[in-house]
Amino acid sequence: MIVDSHCHLDFKEFSADRDAIVRRAKEAGVGAMVTISTRVKEFDRIWEIVETYDNVFGSVGTHPHNADEELDVSAEDLIRIAEHPKIVAIGEAGLDYHYDHAPHDAQAQGFRTHIAAARETGLPLVIHAREADEDMIRILEDESAKGAFPAVLHCYSSGAELARRGVALGLYVSFSGILTFKNSQNVRDIAMSVPDDRILVETDAPYLAPAPHRGQTNEPSYTVHTAQVLADIRGWTFEKAAQCTTENFARLFTKVPRSALGLSQ
Repeated sequence: MIVDSHCHLDFKEFSADRDAIVRRAKEAGVGAMVTISTRVKEFDRIWEIVETYDNVFGSVGTHPHNADEELDVSAEDLIRIAEHPKIVAIGEAGLDYHYDHAPHDAQAQGFRTHIAAARETGLPLVIHAREADEDMIRILEDESAKGAFPAVLHCYSSGAELARRGVALGLYVSFSGILTFKNSQNVRDIAMSVPDDRILVETDAPYLAPAPHRGQTNEPSYTVHTAQVLADIRGWTFEKAAQCTTENFARLFTKVPRSALGLSQ
């Protein structure tokens, strides 16, 4: 089994044929998916999806693009919503300086709120980091000094130093379809350097469809292409990549029953 550790099934691109998308994922060997929240105030969409599909789990959080819209969302709010049995992560939250859709101080404030919720619940924090490596390292190391929290650097496209420092803090690193792009050798080099027990795969669907589907709307079934490239660059079989990333997912996303991942207890 492969797990798509990060997708957005609540987005409008999937509204017309969500049933078929979930079915295609299962047929491709993607046995479980986590649909990731980007706005707490629109959490009802996540709730509806995880209640509908047995093999889809969810998160609760505010994307950094929306940080200034939800500064009134507290860690206690996130913790309360995360009591739902199928909400298995906090986020996504973090820093994105590429588009600057939200002020940097609002992004940092929201990010720290999400860290507090992850620390309290023990649920993994799904971290969005883009073109903000220095500030991301500073906040992660500052907050880790206050108390450990589980986390994953999702859809990794940042520099090698953030990956190295993140792993040193106990974080996982997740790779998306970017890993398959011809101009992404730097990301493949980082994927080679991450320890075996810290690697995850994802789609970030509907974005970043991997080769051979680049330019199309991404969907969870395409996770297998990223896993195959991960296997190729690390000298693994596809089966080893599937086993390794699924075991890692189970170790990080502890609220997901191992039986739901095809793993022994």
